[in-house]
Amino acid sequence: MDWDQIYFHAKEWVNAAGARIRLSFDETLNIQTKSNANDLVTNMDKEIEQFFISKIRAVYPDHKILGEEGFGDTLENLDGVVWMIDPIDGTMNFIHQQRNFAISLGIYENGIGKIGLIYDVFHDELYHAKRGNGAYLNEKPLAPLKDSTVKESIIALNATWVMENRRIDHNLMIPLVRDARGTRSYGSAALEMVFVATGRVDAYLSMRLSPWDVAAGAVIIEELGGFVTNLRGEKLSFLAQDSLFTANQGLHQSILKDYLKEGRW
Repeated sequence: MDWDQIYFHAKEWVNAAGARIRLSFDETLNIQTKSNANDLVTNMDKEIEQFFISKIRAVYPDHKILGEEGFGDTLENLDGVVWMIDPIDGTMNFIHQQRNFAISLGIYENGIGKIGLIYDVFHDELYHAKRGNGAYLNEKPLAPLKDSTVKESIIALNATWVMENRRIDHNLMIPLVRDARGTRSYGSAALEMVFVATGRVDAYLSMRLSPWDVAAGAVIIEELGGFVTNLRGEKLSFLAQDSLFTANQGLHQSILKDYLKEGRW
C-alpha cells in the first residue's frame, strides 16, 4: 500500500473541496433537515461528499467509503481501507456564520487510523497526520501534547450536557465544569479535536458522535501522544455512534478516574 500517494491525493482533494466551499459563500444554499429541525444538511454537504467519492472511486476502486450524507458504503466491519468523510462538520455554523466548520477525512486500514485531515476552510488551516510521521498545521509540525491538571485546563463541552437532558444525568458533569479553569463549545467536533491537538483546549467531551466526526481527529491527536476513547475509557469502534473523550495523557487519566468513573455512559 502506497500510503504516501494516498496522503498526497487526500490533501489534494481536501484543498480542492475547500476551494469549492469558499466559492459557495456568496451562493444561496438549499437547506434541509435530517433527524430534527436542528439537524441540518445543505446541497453543499451533499456535493462535497459526492466529490470525494468520485475521486476515491476513480483512483482506489477497492477502497470502502463511510460518509455522513449516506452516499458511501454500508459497512459491517472495517476490513481493508476505509475512508471516513464528513464533508462539512459543523453545518449549522456553516449556514449561520460561514466559519467554525471543517472538512474531516480519516483513512483507516483494518480499523487502524493511518491518515487524518481536518481542514478549517475559513482560516485556510489544514491539520493533518500520517501514522508514524507526526502531525502538522499546514506545513508546521505540531508539538507533542503536554500533561495538564483539571484546574489549569480549558475543556470543550457542549452546555447541553450540564443542563437537564434525556441522555445523561447532568449532575455528573457539573463537578468537572466547576473545577476546570474554563469551558468552551465550538459546534464542530472536528475543530474541537484539533483544538485539543494544538493545545487551544485541553480536553473535549461529547455524549454522541458518529465515526466520521472523530476518525480524522483521532489520528492527529494520537500522533501527538494524546488519548482518544469513549467516556468509559474504551477504544472507539468507528462502526457506530459513541461518546467521545479526548485529552492529553495525564488529564485523560485524571478526569476518567476522578469525574467519569461513576457515570453510565
